[in-house]
Amino acid sequence: MPIVALGISYRTAPVEIRERFALAESALPEILQQLRETAGVSEAVILSTCNRVEIYAAADGDGRDLIARLKSFLRTHKNQPDVEEGVFYGLTEPQSIEHLFKVASGLDSMVLGETEILGQLKKAYDLALQHKHTGGRLNKAFQRAFNVAKHIRTETNIQRGATSVAAVAVELAEKIFDSLAERQVMVIGAGETGEKTARALLSRGAHSVIVSNRSHERAVALAAELGGRAVHFDEWHSEFAAVDIIISSTAAPHYVLDRQKLAPLMKLRENRPLLLVDIAVPRDIEPEVNFLENVYLYNIDDLQTIAADYLKQRQEEIAHCEQIIREKAAGLVTRAPQNYILNRPACGHS
Repeated sequence: MPIVALGISYRTAPVEIRERFALAESALPEILQQLRETAGVSEAVILSTCNRVEIYAAADGDGRDLIARLKSFLRTHKNQPDVEEGVFYGLTEPQSIEHLFKVASGLDSMVLGETEILGQLKKAYDLALQHKHTGGRLNKAFQRAFNVAKHIRTETNIQRGATSVAAVAVELAEKIFDSLAERQVMVIGAGETGEKTARALLSRGAHSVIVSNRSHERAVALAAELGGRAVHFDEWHSEFAAVDIIISSTAAPHYVLDRQKLAPLMKLRENRPLLLVDIAVPRDIEPEVNFLENVYLYNIDDLQTIAADYLKQRQEEIAHCEQIIREKAAGLVTRAPQNYILNRPACGHS
């Protein structure tokens, strides 16, 4: 029973395409059930983050046929029949297992060596496990992936430098503002990424944090943890004049901030610059706001520019990490390598 991987990521598609395939965490159990019923899949795990949507699956039969069925399912489920073929990549063993290990280790991440993806992968696997969508093949593969990620963290220097989207967002803020001291930050969306970004900003000297979330109770709880304060989601604009940086990471299916809403609020700022970091997929902030004077908008793909600055520090470790991954993956291959690769994403050092 081979393991295959089908995906779309920042390497193969811009955010405008990736956001069409984003899958809400709350919907994943039902989607997994539909996938198994309609695509003939014995085991499956779905990973959906701001940078990638990937399906890891196992089933009897030919791996290439399984990849085709997974792609058809994803296109149909998201009603995206016209998206070009090149945005997808499909891998069979041993490449599918090696890819899983690279993802877990941060080698396939926008920020090379980052650690957030490991937590996201563990969460995706645990959800599939709890709903009984995994079996012996994927259980063993994912457990081995987690062990490999730990090994690489302790035995190599791949994580030297900034290792998270949050850290890179802070680097971006410090490029716009020479110092974060006295800067007021607002976090829209009280999820994990927003929380980590807020903590990172505070650690670099940000004056205070305001949290706004659709669940006000969650906003209050997070604000208390951060030593900040919460505002109701429909009242965040009342704080607008004092805010210098907005980090938005909600799960809203539509824009929470657009040009029409922002333009009149800018008059309250008296020409002070405003940094908007949209790390949500689908995006929270309408791209057209970037045309407003003194507004600086960056989405998740824009963080790639800063992330690239750290690649030089880590290049020498990539070969070491990949050798570890090849050796660890070899023991999981169930048959002679099929060597089937469909639009494989570029390797970690490109």
